[in-house]
Amino acid sequence: MGYEWIFRNKELYNLLKEYYQDELEKFLLWTEEKLKPAIRVNTLKITPQELKERLENQGFTLKELDFYNEAFFVEYAPFEIGKTIEHYLGYYYVQNISSMIPPLVLNPKPHEMVLDIAAAPGSKTTQMAQMMRNTGVIIANDVAIDRIKALSNNVDRMGALNVITTMVEGFKFGFWFKNSFDRVLVDAPCSAIGTLHKSYEVAKWWGYEKVGKLIRTQKGLVLAAFDCLKPGGTMVYSTCTITPEENEAIINFLLEKREGVIIEEFNIQGIKMRKGLTQWGRFKFHSDLQKTRRIEPFDNDTEGFYIAKIKKGEI
Repeated sequence: MGYEWIFRNKELYNLLKEYYQDELEKFLLWTEEKLKPAIRVNTLKITPQELKERLENQGFTLKELDFYNEAFFVEYAPFEIGKTIEHYLGYYYVQNISSMIPPLVLNPKPHEMVLDIAAAPGSKTTQMAQMMRNTGVIIANDVAIDRIKALSNNVDRMGALNVITTMVEGFKFGFWFKNSFDRVLVDAPCSAIGTLHKSYEVAKWWGYEKVGKLIRTQKGLVLAAFDCLKPGGTMVYSTCTITPEENEAIINFLLEKREGVIIEEFNIQGIKMRKGLTQWGRFKFHSDLQKTRRIEPFDNDTEGFYIAKIKKGEI
């Protein structure tokens, strides 16, 4: 029983018990599962059908995702899916299906100016590049050199020619590029509870002191993202964790600190989503927070995610 690490971390276990209540067992069982890998086809280089044929000729069995016809579940793999020549050539990206959703919600268009404010390792950056058909500009930013190396390698491998990588603290974009971008993605650094199935390392270090530091970063990023968004522009805030302090509370903070924040409701057909919270313990959030979405990992056999879609009104 690998999830014994969760029981050892009293802070984490108490959070999970309070949040999931009678669904706690579902979550704990999910952490024991090995999720089916998924791949996103790089349509800048190959069509989904062509890639499917090439991989199936090597013995892989693929199944198209219900909600996204440019991605597949890997039902059977004769060897590691990341070790094919097609992967090295950038024909696809190995990516959890929850991670594919924030770019779909943001929906960047060709020829737009887009900011990916915390971009590494580049799964969402390269997905947006293909959605934009390699036109316009994507500024893909991160803060650490090792993360920038991974980001740059993936951008090059996937042939994302409209991407400029930068290495600055994300909050500075709010000062430098006010009202400049059509769309902004904030896939924020978080406490990663939604990835516990990969490794119990999260359960070993998780604590409210660490979360508090992440919250300060998240608040800085969400304010900067909104400030550099054009009036009428759209931003998406996402995390791979469940803690309301890192999710609804961050968007509630944005509502309190900025005018013109419009939370937009959305759904993705084929993915079960739950409404965002309007209350957590003694804290009450703005009623519009129910328009944000939670993806519980055991609902779709995916990683857990939180996603908020925000429009900047005319101020």
